[in-house]
Amino acid sequence: MSHPDVLVDMCHSDDAGVLRLTDDIALVQTLDFLTPVVDDPYAFGRIAAANALSDIYAMGAEPITAMNIVCFPSKDLSQDVLHSTLSGGFSIIQEAGVFLMGGHSVDDLEFKYGLSVTGVVHPDKIIKNSGACPGDVCIVTKALGTGIIATAIKGQLAKQNEIDLLIEIATCLNKNAASIIKTYPVSACTDVTGFGLAGHTCEMAQASEVSIILESNRLPIMKQAVGYANMGLIPAGAYANKSHFKEFVHIASTVPQSIEDIFYDPQTSGGLLFCIPEKHASNCIEDLTSNKVNARIIGNVETQQEKLIYLN
Repeated sequence: MSHPDVLVDMCHSDDAGVLRLTDDIALVQTLDFLTPVVDDPYAFGRIAAANALSDIYAMGAEPITAMNIVCFPSKDLSQDVLHSTLSGGFSIIQEAGVFLMGGHSVDDLEFKYGLSVTGVVHPDKIIKNSGACPGDVCIVTKALGTGIIATAIKGQLAKQNEIDLLIEIATCLNKNAASIIKTYPVSACTDVTGFGLAGHTCEMAQASEVSIILESNRLPIMKQAVGYANMGLIPAGAYANKSHFKEFVHIASTVPQSIEDIFYDPQTSGGLLFCIPEKHASNCIEDLTSNKVNARIIGNVETQQEKLIYLN
């Protein structure tokens, strides 16, 4: 059922729903939860919390409250694991300046943790995924390959420095990047998570009725991910993403298979992907990098063609 105060719903696969409360305040709501991607429960809690908060930042909003979502196998794991996970999540919630209001837990066969998050935004300042325009450039703010590294961790092949790098990337809040890009005329924004760069770019292009041209040699990729991809350590989610989105994508024959795999790799707590008019891009990149955000221009927006995405 449509309503004039429902400003963003499920139609274009946006990152959160938005409901106008007053002329100046709109409520932004999302939730997300994960199974563990690292062995350290404290780090897992931090990653899961940062991942859930990311949807609010992608909408141009400020998160204000959060509630824990926990599925815990109490017969298989100790309460210390749960305590460490919740402590890690709370550390990120505090870092975001958000109030933890409670939550809910159930006994389950598989451990899962995440957050339901509420934010606020001015109704005129919502950033959707549907506003990308021809002439825009595409910028991403975190390196790709976390899904492949997580697969290497599960296979007990990842080195400690690789695990540390994944944790560093995945626990980095998109708060800083979001605060900077809101000072620019951003056309569209999303975050790169479970559907990978391929899926979330497809959603943006489809919602905006454009085509997006990406350059594979510009993609920021964790070096370790390329090696593991060449070894065949590809998560099942990457194959699912490829199966679902490949009809909307053209990949040049010169793109290495490992890069194609990373293109479809499901990310955990990935960066923001946003489009901005080209004339503002260099200043925006400068502001982001000077504030320790690993931002990079990865492509451009063109009028709609046969495919939604072209990876050159």
